[in-house]
Amino acid sequence: QVQLVESGGGLVQAGGSLRLSCAASGRTFSRYDMGWFRQALGKDREFVATITRSEGTTYYADSVKGRFTISRDNAKNTLYLQMNSLKPEDTAVYYCAATDRWTGAAREEYKYNYWGQGTQVTVSS
Repeated sequence: QVQLVESGGGLVQAGGSLRLSCAASGRTFSRYDMGWFRQALGKDREFVATITRSEGTTYYADSVKGRFTISRDNAKNTLYLQMNSLKPEDTAVYYCAATDRWTGAAREEYKYNYWGQGTQVTVSS
């Protein structure tokens, strides 16, 4: 199995940027498709972005397309989420997730079998 630890969250003003990282340990990182999800207070967790294990193909939620970029460095066992032009509605706990039981762009929570503990992102207006 794989263990995931997110970092890089914090408080930022609207229009600013943050880069989240997700460090993976355990089994070979390159075996997993990876994703970012977020959960705002009082709301369900939602898909943000995903990147496939081999080709590195990426997919985004419409709400973040053009502002966020997901990437991975398999040599460093790390997943990233570069977030630009942040908005107050991006405020949430951000989770990274891994799956080795689903191939292709997984946008649904149930397709992921490993999760990090989350990192808080707060965007002030």
